[in-house]
Amino acid sequence: MSTNALYTDLSGYYDLMCRDINYQQQSNSVARLHQFLGNNGKQHLDLACGTGPHVRHFIDLGFQSSGLDINQPMLDIAMRRCPEAQFILQNMTEFYVEEKLDLITCFLYSIHYSAGTEALKACIASVHKALNSGGLFCFNSVDKHKINNKALVKHSAEFDGSQFVFESGWHYSGEGDMQSLNLSIGKTQFDATELWQDSHAMVATSFTELNALLSPYFDIHIFEHDYDKIIPWDLDSGNALFVCVKREIE
Repeated sequence: MSTNALYTDLSGYYDLMCRDINYQQQSNSVARLHQFLGNNGKQHLDLACGTGPHVRHFIDLGFQSSGLDINQPMLDIAMRRCPEAQFILQNMTEFYVEEKLDLITCFLYSIHYSAGTEALKACIASVHKALNSGGLFCFNSVDKHKINNKALVKHSAEFDGSQFVFESGWHYSGEGDMQSLNLSIGKTQFDATELWQDSHAMVATSFTELNALLSPYFDIHIFEHDYDKIIPWDLDSGNALFVCVKREIE
Protein backbone atom coordinates (compact mmCIF):
# COMPACT_ATOMS: atom_id res chain seq x y z
CA MET A 1 0.00 0.00 0.00
CA SER A 2 1.39 3.41 -0.95
CA THR A 3 0.54 6.56 1.01
CA ASN A 4 0.68 10.07 -0.41
CA ALA A 5 -0.34 13.54 0.64
CA LEU A 6 -3.81 14.30 -0.67
CA TYR A 7 -3.53 16.65 -3.63
CA THR A 8 -5.10 20.07 -3.33
CA ASP A 9 -7.54 19.59 -6.21
CA LEU A 10 -10.33 17.31 -4.99
CA SER A 11 -12.64 18.14 -7.88
CA GLY A 12 -12.33 14.74 -9.53
CA TYR A 13 -13.45 12.91 -6.37
CA TYR A 14 -15.61 15.55 -4.75
CA ASP A 15 -19.03 14.31 -5.87
CA LEU A 16 -18.09 10.73 -5.09
CA MET A 17 -16.79 11.73 -1.66
CA CYS A 18 -20.04 13.60 -0.91
CA ARG A 19 -22.38 11.03 -2.45
CA ASP A 20 -24.21 10.37 0.83
CA ILE A 21 -25.15 14.03 1.31
CA ASN A 22 -28.81 14.88 0.70
CA TYR A 23 -28.34 18.17 -1.13
CA GLN A 24 -32.00 18.46 -2.03
CA GLN A 25 -33.08 18.09 1.60
CA GLN A 26 -30.59 20.74 2.72
CA SER A 27 -31.63 23.17 -0.02
CA ASN A 28 -35.35 22.67 0.66
CA SER A 29 -34.83 23.25 4.37
CA VAL A 30 -32.99 26.53 3.91
CA ALA A 31 -35.49 27.72 1.28
CA ARG A 32 -38.23 27.08 3.84
CA LEU A 33 -36.36 29.08 6.48
CA HIS A 34 -35.95 31.88 3.96
CA GLN A 35 -39.75 31.92 3.53
CA PHE A 36 -40.26 32.25 7.29
CA LEU A 37 -37.41 34.60 8.22
CA GLY A 38 -36.09 36.20 5.03
CA ASN A 39 -37.33 38.83 2.61
CA ASN A 40 -38.72 36.28 0.09
CA GLY A 41 -36.40 37.58 -2.63
CA LYS A 42 -34.94 35.12 -5.12
CA GLN A 43 -31.33 36.29 -5.61
CA HIS A 44 -29.15 33.56 -4.10
CA LEU A 45 -25.40 32.96 -3.73
CA ASP A 46 -23.82 29.76 -2.42
CA LEU A 47 -20.40 30.36 -0.85
CA ALA A 48 -17.81 27.58 -1.24
CA CYS A 49 -20.22 26.04 -3.75
CA GLY A 50 -17.87 23.26 -4.86
CA THR A 51 -19.27 21.45 -7.89
CA GLY A 52 -22.63 23.20 -7.58
CA PRO A 53 -25.14 20.63 -6.29
CA HIS A 54 -26.84 23.10 -3.94
CA VAL A 55 -26.97 25.70 -6.71
CA ARG A 56 -28.73 23.16 -8.92
CA HIS A 57 -31.46 22.59 -6.34
CA PHE A 58 -31.96 26.29 -5.60
CA ILE A 59 -32.42 26.95 -9.32
CA ASP A 60 -34.99 24.17 -9.42
CA LEU A 61 -36.74 25.86 -6.47
CA GLY A 62 -37.12 29.06 -8.49
CA PHE A 63 -34.11 31.05 -7.29
CA GLN A 64 -31.74 33.05 -9.48
CA SER A 65 -28.81 31.16 -8.03
CA SER A 66 -25.06 31.64 -8.36
CA GLY A 67 -21.99 30.10 -6.78
CA LEU A 68 -18.61 31.21 -5.49
CA ASP A 69 -15.55 29.08 -4.87
CA ILE A 70 -11.78 29.42 -4.77
CA ASN A 71 -11.19 26.26 -6.81
CA GLN A 72 -11.53 26.65 -10.58
CA PRO A 73 -11.72 22.89 -11.38
CA MET A 74 -14.69 22.66 -8.98
CA LEU A 75 -16.33 25.59 -10.75
CA ASP A 76 -15.74 23.97 -14.14
CA ILE A 77 -17.85 21.00 -13.00
CA ALA A 78 -20.44 23.35 -11.46
CA MET A 79 -20.82 25.19 -14.76
CA ARG A 80 -21.55 21.95 -16.56
CA ARG A 81 -24.10 21.01 -13.88
CA CYS A 82 -25.79 24.44 -13.90
CA PRO A 83 -25.16 26.14 -17.25
CA GLU A 84 -27.79 28.78 -16.49
CA ALA A 85 -26.00 29.94 -13.31
CA GLN A 86 -23.15 32.39 -12.82
CA PHE A 87 -20.06 31.12 -11.00
CA ILE A 88 -17.42 33.35 -9.47
CA LEU A 89 -13.79 32.52 -8.70
CA GLN A 90 -13.23 34.40 -5.44
CA ASN A 91 -12.23 33.87 -1.85
CA MET A 92 -15.32 33.91 0.35
CA THR A 93 -13.43 35.73 3.12
CA GLU A 94 -13.27 38.87 1.00
CA PHE A 95 -15.71 38.77 -1.90
CA TYR A 96 -17.86 41.27 -3.75
CA VAL A 97 -20.94 41.09 -5.94
CA GLU A 98 -22.30 43.58 -8.46
CA GLU A 99 -25.96 43.10 -7.50
CA LYS A 100 -27.34 42.69 -3.99
CA LEU A 101 -28.60 39.28 -2.86
CA ASP A 102 -31.52 38.00 -0.79
CA LEU A 103 -30.05 34.71 0.41
CA ILE A 104 -26.44 33.64 0.96
CA THR A 105 -25.72 30.05 1.96
CA CYS A 106 -22.58 28.22 3.04
CA PHE A 107 -23.15 24.50 3.48
CA LEU A 108 -21.04 21.56 4.68
CA TYR A 109 -19.28 23.54 7.44
CA SER A 110 -17.44 25.50 4.76
CA ILE A 111 -17.66 28.69 6.84
CA HIS A 112 -14.71 27.20 8.73
CA TYR A 113 -12.48 27.48 5.64
CA SER A 114 -11.78 31.04 6.80
CA ALA A 115 -8.11 31.09 7.78
CA GLY A 116 -8.46 32.41 11.31
CA THR A 117 -10.80 34.71 13.22
CA GLU A 118 -9.87 37.87 11.29
CA ALA A 119 -10.65 36.18 7.98
CA LEU A 120 -13.97 34.92 9.40
CA LYS A 121 -14.82 38.49 10.47
CA ALA A 122 -14.03 39.68 6.94
CA CYS A 123 -16.29 36.98 5.48
CA ILE A 124 -19.17 38.03 7.74
CA ALA A 125 -18.70 41.69 6.79
CA SER A 126 -18.62 40.79 3.08
CA VAL A 127 -21.85 38.80 3.43
CA HIS A 128 -23.59 41.66 5.21
CA LYS A 129 -22.52 44.13 2.53
CA ALA A 130 -23.74 41.81 -0.26
CA LEU A 131 -27.26 41.27 1.15
CA ASN A 132 -30.41 43.24 0.48
CA SER A 133 -32.42 44.55 3.43
CA GLY A 134 -33.89 41.60 5.32
CA GLY A 135 -31.61 39.19 3.49
CA LEU A 136 -30.64 35.89 5.05
CA PHE A 137 -27.25 34.29 5.69
CA CYS A 138 -27.49 30.55 6.43
CA PHE A 139 -24.63 28.22 7.31
CA ASN A 140 -23.79 25.29 9.55
CA SER A 141 -21.00 25.28 12.11
CA VAL A 142 -19.27 23.10 14.67
CA ASP A 143 -18.45 24.34 18.19
CA LYS A 144 -14.74 23.82 18.88
CA HIS A 145 -15.44 22.87 22.49
CA LYS A 146 -17.71 20.00 21.39
CA ILE A 147 -15.33 18.36 18.93
CA ASN A 148 -14.52 14.71 19.55
CA ASN A 149 -11.07 14.20 18.05
CA LYS A 150 -11.68 10.46 17.78
CA ALA A 151 -14.93 10.70 15.81
CA LEU A 152 -14.83 9.93 12.09
CA VAL A 153 -17.35 9.96 9.26
CA LYS A 154 -16.73 7.12 6.82
CA HIS A 155 -18.35 5.80 3.68
CA SER A 156 -17.38 3.74 0.67
CA ALA A 157 -18.25 3.84 -3.01
CA GLU A 158 -17.42 2.06 -6.23
CA PHE A 159 -16.37 4.02 -9.29
CA ASP A 160 -14.69 3.15 -12.59
CA GLY A 161 -13.69 -0.31 -11.41
CA SER A 162 -12.20 0.88 -8.10
CA GLN A 163 -13.38 0.71 -4.50
CA PHE A 164 -13.06 3.99 -2.60
CA VAL A 165 -13.17 4.57 1.15
CA PHE A 166 -13.52 8.15 2.38
CA GLU A 167 -12.92 9.25 5.97
CA SER A 168 -13.08 12.68 7.58
CA GLY A 169 -12.94 14.02 11.11
CA TRP A 170 -12.42 17.22 13.06
CA HIS A 171 -9.45 17.78 15.34
CA TYR A 172 -9.07 20.62 17.86
CA SER A 173 -6.06 20.96 20.13
CA GLY A 174 -8.08 22.57 22.92
CA GLU A 175 -6.79 26.11 22.49
CA GLY A 176 -6.51 28.83 19.87
CA ASP A 177 -8.62 29.73 16.85
CA MET A 178 -7.52 26.99 14.46
CA GLN A 179 -8.73 23.43 14.05
CA SER A 180 -8.20 20.88 11.29
CA LEU A 181 -10.37 18.74 9.06
CA ASN A 182 -8.49 15.50 8.50
CA LEU A 183 -9.29 13.68 5.27
CA SER A 184 -8.26 10.39 3.77
CA ILE A 185 -9.12 8.59 0.55
CA GLY A 186 -8.35 4.93 0.02
CA LYS A 187 -8.54 3.55 -3.52
CA THR A 188 -8.37 -0.20 -4.13
CA GLN A 189 -8.10 -1.72 -7.58
CA PHE A 190 -6.86 -5.20 -8.50
CA ASP A 191 -5.91 -5.84 -4.82
CA ALA A 192 -3.59 -2.81 -4.79
CA THR A 193 -4.48 0.05 -2.44
CA GLU A 194 -3.40 3.67 -2.58
CA LEU A 195 -4.05 5.98 0.35
CA TRP A 196 -4.11 9.77 0.25
CA GLN A 197 -4.18 11.81 3.45
CA ASP A 198 -4.36 15.50 4.21
CA SER A 199 -5.17 17.95 6.98
CA HIS A 200 -6.98 21.19 6.16
CA ALA A 201 -6.41 24.08 8.57
CA MET A 202 -9.73 25.75 9.41
CA VAL A 203 -10.93 28.41 11.81
CA ALA A 204 -12.10 27.18 15.22
CA THR A 205 -14.80 29.03 17.11
CA SER A 206 -17.31 28.39 19.84
CA PHE A 207 -20.94 29.24 19.24
CA THR A 208 -20.62 32.00 21.86
CA GLU A 209 -17.69 33.51 19.96
CA LEU A 210 -19.47 33.11 16.63
CA ASN A 211 -22.57 34.78 17.97
CA ALA A 212 -20.44 37.75 19.08
CA LEU A 213 -18.90 38.07 15.60
CA LEU A 214 -22.31 37.97 13.90
CA SER A 215 -24.36 40.12 16.28
CA PRO A 216 -23.17 43.57 15.05
CA TYR A 217 -24.49 42.67 11.59
CA PHE A 218 -27.37 40.23 12.02
CA ASP A 219 -30.33 39.11 14.11
CA ILE A 220 -29.35 35.51 14.81
CA HIS A 221 -31.49 32.38 14.99
CA ILE A 222 -29.78 29.10 15.87
CA PHE A 223 -31.40 25.77 15.04
CA GLU A 224 -30.57 22.15 15.58
CA HIS A 225 -28.57 20.63 12.73
CA ASP A 226 -31.61 18.81 11.38
CA TYR A 227 -32.75 19.46 7.82
CA ASP A 228 -35.96 17.48 8.31
CA LYS A 229 -37.34 19.68 11.08
CA ILE A 230 -37.06 23.27 12.27
CA ILE A 231 -36.02 22.86 15.90
CA PRO A 232 -34.40 25.58 18.05
CA TRP A 233 -30.86 24.77 19.17
CA ASP A 234 -30.88 22.96 22.52
CA LEU A 235 -27.91 25.01 23.85
CA ASP A 236 -25.85 21.82 24.07
CA SER A 237 -25.40 20.30 20.61
CA GLY A 238 -22.01 20.81 19.01
CA ASN A 239 -23.42 21.17 15.49
CA ALA A 240 -25.95 23.84 14.61
CA LEU A 241 -27.55 25.73 11.75
CA PHE A 242 -27.18 29.52 11.95
CA VAL A 243 -29.86 31.60 10.23
CA CYS A 244 -28.93 35.29 10.28
CA VAL A 245 -31.18 38.17 9.19
CA LYS A 246 -29.38 41.28 7.97
CA ARG A 247 -29.47 44.18 10.39
CA GLU A 248 -29.06 47.67 8.97
CA ILE A 249 -26.03 49.40 10.46
CA GLU A 250 -26.36 53.11 11.12
